[in-house]
Amino acid sequence: MARTIAQFDTPVIYTDGAQYTAKACGRERDDGLWEGWIEFENTRTGHALRTVRETTQPNLADLTYWATGLSPVYLEGALARTLKAPPTREPAQVTPPRFDGPARPRAGSDSPRDSVLNPFSVYEKNPDLLAQELTALRGWHLKQIIRDYHLTDDDVGLEDMSEPELGSLIMRRVRALHR
Repeated sequence: MARTIAQFDTPVIYTDGAQYTAKACGRERDDGLWEGWIEFENTRTGHALRTVRETTQPNLADLTYWATGLSPVYLEGALARTLKAPPTREPAQVTPPRFDGPARPRAGSDSPRDSVLNPFSVYEKNPDLLAQELTALRGWHLKQIIRDYHLTDDDVGLEDMSEPELGSLIMRRVRALHR
C-alpha cells in the first residue's frame, strides 16, 4: 500500500511559472524492498502527476531518510523530468542484438548500479566528502559499492571486514584508480 513519506512546504515552481506542491511517496514491493517516487499537484488546477521510481531502499526507515534529504533543486529537476515530454523519433529498423548481455563495467565508469553512491563521482568533488559519506554507510552498502565498481578482484574476505575496513578499502582503491 502506497503512503506519503514526506510533504514539502515550499512550492516547486516550473519554468512556466506554475506552482506545485510536492510530496515523497513510497510503497513496499513484493520482494520486500521499498520504492519511492515524488508526486506533484498544481496549486492552481489541482492536476496531479508523479515521477517514475526515484529510489529503491531496503526498508521504510531508509526510504524516509532518502525523502528527508531531497533538496528544492532536486524537486525542481524531478518536476522538469516529469513534465518534459520525451522527444519523438521515427521508428528505426529493428535488428537483433549482437551480444547476449551487457559488457562488464570498468572501475570508475558511470553505468547504472544498485549502489547508494558513486565513489568516483564523490571523490572528484572532494575526497574528504567521500571519506565522510563512507563512514555513514552500513556494511552491506559498502560491500555493494565494492562489487558494483569492481574495487576488488573477488569477494573473498569482504564478509569478514568491518565497516571501517570496507570504507578504507574503497578509499584506497578509488584513490589509486582516480590517478
